[in-house]
Amino acid sequence: MAPGTPRLDSGTADLSSSPDWVRDAVFYQIFPDRFAASRRVPKPGAMEPWDAPPTYHGFKGGDLLGIAEHLDYLADLGITALYLTPIFASASNHRYHTYDYEMVDPLLGGDAALRELLDEAHARGMRVVLDGVFNHASRGFWPFNHVLENGAASPYRDWFYLDPDVLAGRRGLKAYPGREEVEAIARQRAVDEAMAAQGRQDPRHDPHGVRSVSERVLGYQAWWDLPALPRLNHANPAVREYFFGVAERWLRFGIDGWRLDVPEEITEPGFWEEFRRRCRAVNPEAYLVGEIWQPAPEWLAGERFDALMNYPLAEAILSFAGGPRLDLPLVGQAVELGRHVHAIDGAGFAHQLRTVMSTYPPAVTSVQLNLLDSHDTPRFISMAGGDASAMRLAALIQMTLPGAPCLFYGDEVGLPGRHDPDCRRGYPWDPARQDAGLREFYRGLMALRRSEPALRRGRFEVLCARESAVAYALFDDPSLGPGAAGSAVSAQGDTVSPKTRPSQAGHPVVIVAVNAGDGPVRLECNRADLAGYLAEQVSWTGRGWGTEFASGPLDHGTFIVELGSREGAVIGAQPAL
Repeated sequence: MAPGTPRLDSGTADLSSSPDWVRDAVFYQIFPDRFAASRRVPKPGAMEPWDAPPTYHGFKGGDLLGIAEHLDYLADLGITALYLTPIFASASNHRYHTYDYEMVDPLLGGDAALRELLDEAHARGMRVVLDGVFNHASRGFWPFNHVLENGAASPYRDWFYLDPDVLAGRRGLKAYPGREEVEAIARQRAVDEAMAAQGRQDPRHDPHGVRSVSERVLGYQAWWDLPALPRLNHANPAVREYFFGVAERWLRFGIDGWRLDVPEEITEPGFWEEFRRRCRAVNPEAYLVGEIWQPAPEWLAGERFDALMNYPLAEAILSFAGGPRLDLPLVGQAVELGRHVHAIDGAGFAHQLRTVMSTYPPAVTSVQLNLLDSHDTPRFISMAGGDASAMRLAALIQMTLPGAPCLFYGDEVGLPGRHDPDCRRGYPWDPARQDAGLREFYRGLMALRRSEPALRRGRFEVLCARESAVAYALFDDPSLGPGAAGSAVSAQGDTVSPKTRPSQAGHPVVIVAVNAGDGPVRLECNRADLAGYLAEQVSWTGRGWGTEFASGPLDHGTFIVELGSREGAVIGAQPAL
């Protein structure tokens, strides 16, 4: 079969639909080197001490069998899906510098460890999504090493963007630059950025402006001009076919999807469309989620990805729950977050929620990956000034919105961390270093999410906001299912009275009220078609807040809740018998 030929027979799967299991999932993102180490994976030498501050190049020795041996801990917490940062053979602790895409890193236990992890996870009903880094590779990637050894004579020369003088045999590559080349890259980047700011182009660029600084200095184009990361040439059919094959190989091995690194930088027309076709031909339920930090509806139109990492939602939650406690200098170190995060009140948060929840069609919103932080940002609790109450408010919001919540390992026990590499600390398995109350709070919220279908598959609507508080509701709709409308206000703007669509379990209407302020707030909201509904407070294990809601009928569809300082409440409503 020729490269690029779709392998999906007509009618075998609906490419535009998203896997239904994601709507019920709670993800746990793991940086494999930092979660848990198994004695069954021998280490070739000394490792960085587990509890020591992490360094850019240090390896702590976490592995896939360590994860497998702690699946019961994660299942007890309420986790149903894992997202692992890269696991393939690499010379970096984060493994975004891949040198062999067809082999699990031996330091992580190799292919056999992934086999055991998948089998054990699937036996517990957990899915496993891997990180795909297909825009760039590493200097150790065998085709690039072939070019290093053979120069223009290598048949792999067109897998990368090489300087014309390299292709002509007039110069070699400088993959391990000395101080002179490093300084030259820094100087030229400064020149390019200054000229770009003035709207002018450096005349040393070719007419199409594709020669990067690294291409001129090193002889090849590197991602962000980092010598360790040669960029791949996806215009080459052999490159495309290789990475389609990698994606297919690991799906056949048993993984449940891919998180795709910097996908916007692969600009070859049709690449991601074909990637989706090939993945879905192997596993029609494969979850494909892209690392795009901004709203990007064109990427979620049914032809490329199912979802994106929902950083806009994370920014809104951090702005609201963090408020005046925000450590803005720290937030600013994550450049994208720094542009958007600032203290907001209840009305500001309501506005941002409406925007985020209506950016995409409902079926897309219901499978977005709703994270609070990641390996690319400081830890949420640190950005919120170390305030544990902010973490609890954020957890309540995260667990009661449409989309799949995603915890970064250690969030549930209050693991702090500043910018990379500090946000990638070893998991604190010593109970004395854990916030046990926060873990129980998370555990209770996940159980609540399981028990109330409206929180996973309901239609979202902001009800009211006042001062530092906001209330929103999820309306259960049993017509939701694979490919059906999902979780936000419908594109047609129609509404369905909760009275006409009773829930099969849980409450047909769930109201969430949150106060991020330092004083109590009285919220009064009205929705006429809830008149006569019976409302009751819904609690969860570990809640620990004093706010109470008196059960009773919603006269004229009005509900009133007195929210304590930095507290929230969940209220279930159903038609009176």
